[in-house]
Amino acid sequence: MSQLIDAFNRKITYMRISVTDRCNLRCVYCVPSCGTISTLPSNELMSFDEMYRLVKVAAKMGLNKIRITGGEPLVRRGVVEFIAAVNKIDGIKDIAMTTNGVLLKNYAQSLKKAGLRRLNISLDTFDPKKFLAITKGDCFDKVWEGILEAERVGFDPIKLNVVPSRGVNDNELVDFAKLTLNKPFQVRFIEFMPVDDWEGWKKSFISKADMMAKIESALGKLEPVVDEKDKSGPAKNYRVQGARGIVGFISAISEHFCDTCNRIRLGADGRIKHCLFSESYIDFREPMRNGCEDSEIERLLVSVMDTKPEAHNIDMNAGSQKYLHSMTSIGG
Repeated sequence: MSQLIDAFNRKITYMRISVTDRCNLRCVYCVPSCGTISTLPSNELMSFDEMYRLVKVAAKMGLNKIRITGGEPLVRRGVVEFIAAVNKIDGIKDIAMTTNGVLLKNYAQSLKKAGLRRLNISLDTFDPKKFLAITKGDCFDKVWEGILEAERVGFDPIKLNVVPSRGVNDNELVDFAKLTLNKPFQVRFIEFMPVDDWEGWKKSFISKADMMAKIESALGKLEPVVDEKDKSGPAKNYRVQGARGIVGFISAISEHFCDTCNRIRLGADGRIKHCLFSESYIDFREPMRNGCEDSEIERLLVSVMDTKPEAHNIDMNAGSQKYLHSMTSIGG
């Protein structure tokens, strides 16, 4: 059987699966600032059975890590059972989830029992009013309660994803870093990626270097660390001296890590994107619904490998104006 190795000799071991394009929040860095969000009719969503079959074939080709994303994955009924099923597939060693945390308090225990190993929770501010402005949801307390419940049931590590934006929440960088002093969390600052408005994005963008400088000016030199539990992730990790947790930076724009990319993205519509910023995709849903054999799924996965680009080529100084219209269906 063919292996998941792309044209640049990168071994692809990681698939992000967007189980739904629906979300119970409308974060400014994820969806368009104007207009409406179109969602797929339920019959056009890839079914969990179809996703399971695709993962099973890909696992035989070397896939070993799955991340469940959305939209917001916890709004789709049956996601816990899907995780439990995927956890039993030979070759799958790690299942994680990215969630906004709104429903997490109710699901944390069942997710742990189903075999979910790790959680990434989006949290961009500690200020409930600012939370409402960023997410359009008045539910900061629910998210924080979900984080504490995830800690209580034993998720480790718990990663908090923070997207800093100039003039919005950049004044909380130090507060988030301080959280790691007493909590064993991994606070990960993710560079704001271009969505909807190129010029507006450029004004809001904060680089990894600028974030680090601001944190170090308040808390001292950040010490580089290797996360023994997750060496393959895109974050560059550091520790405030004496802290229990970790401060990480994902610099997809200023210091991209495309040369070590090991992932592909399955959208809620059944299409695999080779790269977050790629305009091309390969459809798996329709061939599967037309009764294709597993050998055809394998062939399509090989096609994904053959066409995966070397890098995303985003250059904010070149005025390329290449941006995402929405990340709700491709899972970031």
